[in-house]
Amino acid sequence: MAEDLSDTQDATESQDHVDGDDALAALRAENAALKDQALRYAAEAENVRRRTEREANDARAYAIQKFGRDLLDAADNLSRALQFAPKETADPAVSNFVMGVEMTEKALQTAFERNGLKRVEPARGAKFDPNLHQAMMEQAADDVAPGCVIMVMQTGYELFGRIVRPALVAVTPKATTAASAADGAGYGGHDRDVGASVDAKA
Repeated sequence: MAEDLSDTQDATESQDHVDGDDALAALRAENAALKDQALRYAAEAENVRRRTEREANDARAYAIQKFGRDLLDAADNLSRALQFAPKETADPAVSNFVMGVEMTEKALQTAFERNGLKRVEPARGAKFDPNLHQAMMEQAADDVAPGCVIMVMQTGYELFGRIVRPALVAVTPKATTAASAADGAGYGGHDRDVGASVDAKA
């Protein structure tokens, strides 16, 4: 009888031990699931934060882009006025007027740069970049390599790396038709050209 009682007690303890192991395993599994869920929620929250921040930055950049584009004509007119302004004059009124235009043009460009709007003005001989430049005409030049800029006809502008207005340029012709085909079919061979194809009507 005592032996039967002892066996029953051992069986009960053994069952309690198994039940305890099962409960511990269940708690560990639940803990792992909750931890995984918390990590997923944290990752999703971070993605939402980044997306919101990116959209806010894009909205600000777009607002500046519209405002900046509206001021580009004023910047162009000031630049043209300075190009045709007399370099030397004995008339102090004319001299002061030119100085005022220069200061206004400089202040406008400074305001542009402070807000991320920068000039795109390639130097003579710079390689033509269809993402930044628009070829308006081809012109041969002995001192400039094929496919490079000869002169800037209108200054371009970019905002935070995004082109607002491509620089209008004159370029040297590509060396050969075969070379042009191998290099992307001339100036119009890039799908994302801003305005790379040559405007023959210009």
